[in-house]
Amino acid sequence: MIKKRPKHLALHKIQFPLPSYVSILHRVSGAVLFLALPVLLLVFDQSLRSIETYTNLAECLANPLLKLMLLGLMWAFLHHFCAGLRYLAIDLHLLPTLAAARSSSVWVLAVSLTLTIVFGVKLW
Repeated sequence: MIKKRPKHLALHKIQFPLPSYVSILHRVSGAVLFLALPVLLLVFDQSLRSIETYTNLAECLANPLLKLMLLGLMWAFLHHFCAGLRYLAIDLHLLPTLAAARSSSVWVLAVSLTLTIVFGVKLW
């Protein structure tokens, strides 16, 4: 039996389910948080070093572009945290059915975006 195989795989035509997007975003947010860790530690160090460095840091962080970047990092942390709780619940068999696991991916996106908006408005 000879099957005719496609010559190329059109990745832009593949429809991924929502849990795959949550999984991809979980990996991307983890990588972004890991790469941003030295910068965040430097910011933390500058905030605790002296009152002068804290004042300089506060002036720098008043820039809207830096605030937007910190908002993105906040979303990355909240998404990574919520998706991690989802994967933990799946591993502990708290979401035993496929439908429950798929609906939890909607909750991960909704909760992480809602928390980002709430904390972003509070901290902006």
